[in-house]
Amino acid sequence: MVHFMMSNQGLSLLIMSQFIPSLKPCNTKICQEPRKVHEVVFFLALYCISFGTGGYKPCLESFGADQFDDDHLEERKKKMSFFNWWNFALCFALLLGATVIVYVQDFVSWGVATLILAILMALTVVAFCVGKPFYRYRRAEGNPLTPIFQVLIAAIRKRNLSCPSNPSLLHEVPELERTQGRLLSHTNRLRFLDKAAIIEEKRVEQKYNPWRLATVSRVEETKLVLNIIPIWLTSLTIGVCVGQGQTLFVKQAAATNLEISDSFKIPPASMASVAAVGTLIAVPIYDRIVVPILRKVTGNERGINILRRIGIGMTLSVILMVVAALVEKKRLRLMVGHETMSVLWLIPQYLILGVGDSFSLVGLQEYFYDEVPDSMRSIGMALYLSVLGVGFFLSSFLIIIVEHVTGKTGKSWIGKDINSSRLDKFYWMLAVINAFVLCVFLLVSKRYTYKTVQRRAMETDSCKSDGVEMVA
Repeated sequence: MVHFMMSNQGLSLLIMSQFIPSLKPCNTKICQEPRKVHEVVFFLALYCISFGTGGYKPCLESFGADQFDDDHLEERKKKMSFFNWWNFALCFALLLGATVIVYVQDFVSWGVATLILAILMALTVVAFCVGKPFYRYRRAEGNPLTPIFQVLIAAIRKRNLSCPSNPSLLHEVPELERTQGRLLSHTNRLRFLDKAAIIEEKRVEQKYNPWRLATVSRVEETKLVLNIIPIWLTSLTIGVCVGQGQTLFVKQAAATNLEISDSFKIPPASMASVAAVGTLIAVPIYDRIVVPILRKVTGNERGINILRRIGIGMTLSVILMVVAALVEKKRLRLMVGHETMSVLWLIPQYLILGVGDSFSLVGLQEYFYDEVPDSMRSIGMALYLSVLGVGFFLSSFLIIIVEHVTGKTGKSWIGKDINSSRLDKFYWMLAVINAFVLCVFLLVSKRYTYKTVQRRAMETDSCKSDGVEMVA
C-alpha cells in the first residue's frame, strides 16, 4: 500500500508541475530553458513513480497468482492462464495509454493527461482495498535469503564428506510435521550442496542447527536459485529487443509519413499500440485454442513447457530484428529517391514484437514465479522485471558503443539524424546477437531440470506438469 501511495504522490507532483504557475517550466508555451524548481519537482515525481512501481509491481503479480491453490487441479490450470490474462490487461492499458493518453498530451495538455492517470490510479487503489477481505494470504516465512546462506555454509563445513548413494539417507522434515511450504524432491544436479543435508552420527544435536544441517527441501531451494542464473542471463536479450520498441522504433516512425488521411496523423509514440494489439490477439488465441489442443497432444498441463514457450518468443525476437532491418533498408532506399515511406510499413515489426511478448514475457513471468522457492515468489517476479530493466541498460550500452565505434570508422550507424544513420545494420547486429544467445538458451534449457514438488494427488488427471512428483 505504501508503494501505491508513492506512485500517486509522484503523479500528484507531475500535476502540480503543470498547473501551479510557480512550478511550471516557464511562462511561455515553448521553453528555451525550464526553471530549476520545475526540473527538481519533475524528476522527484518520476523517481517517486519509479520507486512506487518497483515496489508494488512484482508483489502484486505474485500476490495475484497466489490466489490459486497448486494442489487443486482446476485452480492450478486457472493459475496457468493467470499470467496470460494479466498481460492481456496490461496490453489493453498500454493500448489506451498509447492512443487516448498520447492524444490528450499532444492536443490538450500534459497536465490533463497526468490528471487522468492519477484519477485512474486512485480508483485502482480503492478497488484493491475493497477486495482485501476476500484475498488469500500466504503466511510470511522470514527472510527468504537466510536458508540459502545456511545451505551454502553447511555444505562448505561438510565438504570433506561423501554424499550417500541413497538420497533417502539425507535429512528431511516429514511432511506431516511440516507447518508451511511444500516439500521438494531430491535432484542429482549440484551434488556438492547435498552435503548440507548429510546427518553426522557424531553430532546428533546438529539437526537442530540449520547452519550445520539443512533439509533436502532447503538444499533443493538453493539449487533452484543457482539454476535460474543461466536462464536469467540468456533472457536479457529479450529486454534489449523490447527496448527497441520504445526507442529506435519510435525514432523510425517519426521519420516516416504519419498521415493516414488528410485529417488524421498518427503520433509516433502511438505505434506502440500496434504491439499491444498483437499481444491482445495472440494471448486469447494461445490460451483458449492452442493450449487445450497441446494439452491433448503433449499431455502437459501447460500445453508446452515454460522454457519452450520462452524459446519461441526468443525466436520471434530474431525474426523481429530481421524484419526491422529490412523495413529500415527500404526506408533509406526510398529516401534516396526523395520519397517518404508510410508509417504502415512498421506495422509488421510492431505486431511481431507484440506476439513475441505474449510468448517470451509471459513465459518469463511463469518461469520466475514457478521455478523459484515458494518463499521467494515476489523476488522471482522482481527478477523478471530485472530482465527488462537490465535489458534496457544493455540496449543503451550497445547504442553508445556502436555509435562510438562506427563514428570513428565512418558514417555512424546511430546518429542524431536517422536519415544519415544505418539503423538497418544495427538491427542486423541485434539479429545475430539474438540468434547466438538463442542457441545458448536452447543448450541451457536442454540440460535444465524443473522444480519437482511433492504434491498430494487430490485429483486425477491425464495431464502432467513440468516438474511434479505425486505422493499419496
